[in-house]
Amino acid sequence: MEFRYSLNDRPSFGAMFLYGLQWLMICIPVVLTSTFVAPEGQMLFFTQKLFAIMGVTMIVNTLWGHRMPLIAGPAAVLLMGVLAAATQGSGVQSIYPSMAVGGVLIALLAAFGLMKRVQSLFTPRIVVAIVVLISFTMVKPIVGMVFAEQEHQMLAMIFALVLVVSMAVANNLLRGVWKSMVVIAAMILGSLFYYAVVGMPEQLVSDSVAPQLFVDGVEIDAGVIIAFIFCYVALFINQVGSVQSLGEFVGAGDMEQRQKRGMIVQGVMNVVSGAMGVLGPVDYSLSPGVVASTGCASRYTVLPAAAFMILLAFFPDVVALLLTIPQPVMGVVLLYLMATQVAAGLHLIEGTSAVRSFKDGLVLAIPIMFTLILSFAPQSALATIPSLLRPIVGNGFVMGIIIILLLEHIFLKDKK
Repeated sequence: MEFRYSLNDRPSFGAMFLYGLQWLMICIPVVLTSTFVAPEGQMLFFTQKLFAIMGVTMIVNTLWGHRMPLIAGPAAVLLMGVLAAATQGSGVQSIYPSMAVGGVLIALLAAFGLMKRVQSLFTPRIVVAIVVLISFTMVKPIVGMVFAEQEHQMLAMIFALVLVVSMAVANNLLRGVWKSMVVIAAMILGSLFYYAVVGMPEQLVSDSVAPQLFVDGVEIDAGVIIAFIFCYVALFINQVGSVQSLGEFVGAGDMEQRQKRGMIVQGVMNVVSGAMGVLGPVDYSLSPGVVASTGCASRYTVLPAAAFMILLAFFPDVVALLLTIPQPVMGVVLLYLMATQVAAGLHLIEGTSAVRSFKDGLVLAIPIMFTLILSFAPQSALATIPSLLRPIVGNGFVMGIIIILLLEHIFLKDKK
């Protein structure tokens, strides 16, 4: 494919601004859909830190890391790790330091050239399973967001169905740059409709707890650390896939070095995120579609969006306005994004021939079912698990990965 601007071209100021604005419209909803895990009374400052970290990650990666037009956002797999650990009683003092340990691991794997050895464990079936498990693990928090307001639950149910179908139809009908605007349009139009029915909020979001730039105190919990290491395995796969897919699309050379530098950046920024008590970043695989629709592959067009995200972090009133998007709307948008994740997994099955027999189907189905069961398991059952193992066994996503690794490489291993 021929591009109007190639990877290392520098468009004019006007073109940079317009392309950067488009990237920004994609980055904002990616950040906002992860803010519901903020500690109580700290959502505003938590979101400001998220915007700043994602912006810095994009700038460093664009100029030094993988050097491609990829957007960074809070990793959904870490979102699940935080939710699972918090549900089992772990606090931010043990959750986010564990995230920093995972960031160190990722950076070291990349720096010492060990990425290929880890990648060899992940067959196409395991990659498909991880992609799908992320979505199924998010079902419980999505349900909580969609039905957050008890007095409007029937409205929420109808609203969710109509908005998700509308987003799918819009994604199918729209072309070019408009396709990438589906999520931000759903947030704006969905919020306007929802508030037109239930009434506008009385005040903007504000923090009730004094802002803290870094996590106050550190608690070492071996179980939480091990659980997050499994989450970082999935982040590793996500990162490699995002860089590789865009690199092949735009014809970037020296992919091994791009992968190595990009992974080091992500590892370091995850350490920073852990220290600051927010979700760590990962590169999103939305970029090939955006590049194809605009005909612009220039990595420099990401910089204005990244700079604006950092600037946005210093204006709490603007961030507070963005946070007025109703929880049901955020839940529906997250539902749509997770549906696209499942669709990507199903597409991978066809493209990689990951399922060729009934046995192959079982290798995928068993961890998915266990993930769902553990995600909705009663707290009384989880409380019977020894405290050291609870962050691992009680985490549906982590157990799903462990089960499929055992099935794929030991119990239902392909005969050669």
